Parts: sequence; C-alpha cells; structure tokens
Amino acid sequence: MHIVVCVKQVPDWDIPPSSFKVDEQAKKVVPPPGVAPVRSQFDEIGVEAAMRLKDQAPDTKVTILSMGPESAKNEIQQNAIKHSLAMGADEGLLLADPLFEELDWYQIALVLSTAVTKLGDVDLAICGRQAVDWDMGVTGSGIAELLGWPALTIAKSVQVRDGILVVERVLSDSYETVEAPLPAVATVSNELGEPRYPKLQQIMQAARKQVTVWSAADLGLDSGRLGPEARKLALERLYVPVTETQCEFMEGDTPEEKARNLARKLAEAKLI
Repeated sequence: MHIVVCVKQVPDWDIPPSSFKVDEQAKKVVPPPGVAPVRSQFDEIGVEAAMRLKDQAPDTKVTILSMGPESAKNEIQQNAIKHSLAMGADEGLLLADPLFEELDWYQIALVLSTAVTKLGDVDLAICGRQAVDWDMGVTGSGIAELLGWPALTIAKSVQVRDGILVVERVLSDSYETVEAPLPAVATVSNELGEPRYPKLQQIMQAARKQVTVWSAADLGLDSGRLGPEARKLALERLYVPVTETQCEFMEGDTPEEKARNLARKLAEAKLI
C-alpha cells in the first residue's frame, strides 16, 4: 500500500497576538520577524495516522507531500518534510515553483491532486482536517473531488481492511464509522491522538534522505491554470477585526430591581 500525506507549513500559532500583522493593501499576513514557521498541527497528526497504518503493515510506503513557493523551498524541506521523515515516512516530495505562491484552495487542490496522479500508485491520501492558518478545511475534499476518489473526513481513527478504508468520524455530539473502497482520501482530526516524537537516530537518518522536488512544469501546469485569473475564490478583504468592549453595572437597591433594569436594557438593545 502506498500512502501520501499532505503536510503544510504555517505561521507559528503560539506567537503573541500583538505580533500578528496584516497588510490590508496587499491582502497578506506579514510574517513576524525572527519567528520561524511551524508544521500545521493537523497535518502532523495525519503523518501519525499513516505511521500507525505502517506499524500494522510494515511494507506500506509513506510519501510526504508538501508545496510552496520557490523562495521557501529549503525551509519547507527542513521543517515540514524532514521532520515527517524522522517520524518514519519513507520519501519526501516537495512541489516548489514561483507559480505556487498565493494560490486559492482550488488551485492548491489541483497541484496536490496532479502530483498524486503523477506518482501513479497511491492507494490513500491523508490530510489534516484543516490548516491552522486559514482554517478552511477544504483541501482534502478538493483533492478527492479532482481525483474522483471518495473522501472520509474529520477522522479520529483510520484503518484499512481488505482494500476498504474504515474511518471513525467525529460528529458534533457523537462518532460514526464509515467505509469506502480504496483509493480514497481521509482527513484526520486531533481526536486521533498525539503524533509520535522522533528519536535522535531517526532525526539524523532523515537529515540524510534526499527530497524529490517537482516544479509546475513537471506537473504539466502553467500560469493559465495557476494564475490569478484561474482562481475560484476572490479575496475581497483581509484585516484584523477591531473589538470593543463596554461594561455597565446595573443600578438598584435590591437584586430584583437590578434584574428588572437589566431586562429593560436587554429589551432596549433588542437582545430579548
């Protein structure tokens, strides 16, 4: 079995809120100086899901797939791919090209699904339920749609039995178990559990592994499909919301009078 896990590099979500800046004119997040990007939390859990399947079937091949602009190639290799290799994955594949900058969700799914198709022998693609930067949660389903594969989403457990993908899905108030034939796409949630931490020997072995790099041309994609005019999603505005809080204490000689004054205020504000 061949499993591909999509791993994304994102801004560090533990930075102080005051360090988060947005260029509203360019509609971009301004990377905080001196703060390195990190692996998206749910994608790392996706690697763990693949490694658990590999633990059960040691002949399983796990490929880590990541993408980004040419300028971030070395950073992505070291942070996103090499760490996943240290967790036990077999190969790393980086999609790097200037055309891969500022893509919308459809174009990202297009690039990733095209890479999966080019690999040729993939049985299962695993993604995090959502990236922790934009939180859209559509990449996995988009890959499945473009490949024509079933998508089983928000999984807390991923199993493969006799060519059938079996997933326990997280619902708002319970869980459900669903099945689909391979090849398929699964997206995993944090309920799956903590990802393993690689040992020093595994980190050193991963550092020596070569990562394959494909460009847009290697995938047969060009600016006609990856340019701004091909986007399905138009970003109208990107900004940091301004929040204002006001506190008013209810006057009254007794708790009952304070309650009546509170009810009157809520009614005036049309909240009740």
